[in-house]
Amino acid sequence: MIEFSRDGNRLICQLENEIVVLEPWGPDGIRVRASMGRTIIPGLFSALIDQKNNKPVINIDNQTASLQHGDLIACMDQKGCLCFSSVSRGAELLAEQPVHHISIPARVYKSLQGNLFHLDCNFKAYDDEKLFGLGQHQHGKLNQKGCVIELIQRNSEITIPFMVSSRGYGFLWNNPALGRVELGCSSTRWVAEAAPQIDYWITTGTETSDILSHYADVTGHAPEFPEWASGFWQSKLRYSSQDELETTAREYVSRGLPLSVIVIDFFHWTLQGDWQFDPRYWPDPAGMVKRLEKMGIKVMVSVWPTVNRLSKNFPEMWRKNYIVRNKHGAAAQMYFVDNKAEDGVYVHYYDSTHPGARKFIWEQVRKNYFKHGIKIFWLDACEPEMMPFHPDNLLFDAGDGLAIANIYPLENVRGFYDGMKAEGEQNPFFLCRSAWAGSQRYGAAVWSGDIYSTFDALRAQVRAGLNMAISGIPWWTTDIGGFRGGNPDDPIFRQLMVRWFQYAVFCPLFRNHGHRQPNTSDFNGAPNEVWSFGDEAYGIIKDYMFLRERLRPYVNKHMKKASSKGLPLMRPLFLDFPSDPVCFDVDDEFMFGPDYLIAPVMDQDTTSRMVYLPCGEKWTNAWTGETFEGGSRVKVNAPLAIIPVFTRGDSRLPIENLGLLH
Repeated sequence: MIEFSRDGNRLICQLENEIVVLEPWGPDGIRVRASMGRTIIPGLFSALIDQKNNKPVINIDNQTASLQHGDLIACMDQKGCLCFSSVSRGAELLAEQPVHHISIPARVYKSLQGNLFHLDCNFKAYDDEKLFGLGQHQHGKLNQKGCVIELIQRNSEITIPFMVSSRGYGFLWNNPALGRVELGCSSTRWVAEAAPQIDYWITTGTETSDILSHYADVTGHAPEFPEWASGFWQSKLRYSSQDELETTAREYVSRGLPLSVIVIDFFHWTLQGDWQFDPRYWPDPAGMVKRLEKMGIKVMVSVWPTVNRLSKNFPEMWRKNYIVRNKHGAAAQMYFVDNKAEDGVYVHYYDSTHPGARKFIWEQVRKNYFKHGIKIFWLDACEPEMMPFHPDNLLFDAGDGLAIANIYPLENVRGFYDGMKAEGEQNPFFLCRSAWAGSQRYGAAVWSGDIYSTFDALRAQVRAGLNMAISGIPWWTTDIGGFRGGNPDDPIFRQLMVRWFQYAVFCPLFRNHGHRQPNTSDFNGAPNEVWSFGDEAYGIIKDYMFLRERLRPYVNKHMKKASSKGLPLMRPLFLDFPSDPVCFDVDDEFMFGPDYLIAPVMDQDTTSRMVYLPCGEKWTNAWTGETFEGGSRVKVNAPLAIIPVFTRGDSRLPIENLGLLH
């Protein structure tokens, strides 16, 4: 039995033991919520921003009902199954699919403790469909059809449960619960391990760019991109003192190298949870910041969410429930090292879902960093990284760990964003190791985590970065050269650094970081400055640093569009060439804005590669001036100094006088 009714702009579908609510949400978008309870629970955590003044067309008859909003229409049949179609195309986009046509519906609830359910939501699979987005994963695939993707935050694995289909829709699983999505050949299944109700959002558009714009409208646009952020960033495992940091910065200046940001990484603090400089090694942070600013260099500092029990802040944070609690076992969440421990200590994580905890952390950061002039923060380990990670054992202020743990990175950056805005900062910028749907609205730039220093890892990052772009995160980067390993004296690693630098020039952020070998006893790691990899590599890297400088006006221009329109600077070919079916299968090239096609070299000892040039355009090899018609594959020479780049139409790349072809 099913009963339909209208409540304002909402369509209410009351089944025998389930209620389903549909409402218009953003351009050409519809939000679906369903529950085994008698009502939909309001106020649950959502990535979606409230949408007002949406006027749908709702039709109800005895057996079926529909809600149309813009070009998207949702129809529910007499069994309670939903089907979504494009009005202008008259084509089905996506439809729920019962698990069994007699006994198991598309939406499946298994009761847990309290008001939580184990949820399955099942949809049709389409043989010709290609699926993109879903955050950042290291499986090395762009099209994720056929994959099973865990919905869990881990170092280098980022859950953003939004995907774009080649069929012309975008889909957000608006649920911060742990779970998975199965993108199979027989069905697509979204699973939440523990949640009170089903909540998802779907949109359509004439092109993929429309879908991304709609997604930004409902989850939030990135702030305006600060111009300084498009320059070169220097980092290493850590600079252990103020003197070492300033000496490195002066060396960049003396060599005439561009440098926008230099980074102070971990163990600059007294203890984890103090959120302050150790005065033995950082005696004058305010003076340091002023001296570096005079050289045109900004300072970024790493802020971790971990709290040592010996920290001066721990007693108050514990008393006020600002610390994540465990249901069973010891109170702490990870065994790690700290400044004053000979071996290791157990550390806790502050609860980013607690409004008071967010304000408390920001107040420490404001007093101990911001007041010294530091306005760029690196929010590391914000998955949160717990080893082992057992979310079912965690209790947050916002609820059970299984039900809400995926929002930790979003709430973490939100606290810093709110704090910076309260201080009058207009466009806060944060480098984060994890994110969730909507993180972009809080100024979250994301990097690909602690990946390995290998060519295999480089290949995976190209696909990972493009999927992040499709996931609504326009500010993205990697550790140039990878994080884990890499000996600056190793010829193979030097080659990798060159190839990675070439790729990074055409990433939204241009950032050098890594834990180089051999290890050092003071957690410094081996050198990682651009002159550390031999004369040949240095000569090539230096030229690409200056190429990036010439590209910065272009980067800043199109990053403004990323903020206003939700269209990323670095993107898959199909975003610009949706009518060329081949572009949906190309996963080793990308567009850098609308004008440049980039084909990075990702294999050791490779001096040429094949490049696909999309249909409908004339393409020019930026290095040789040779022109080609689109719709073809061409073999391109790529000696160590050259990354294949093609310009579109009459565009030109500012490569004159770089010396790369000499």
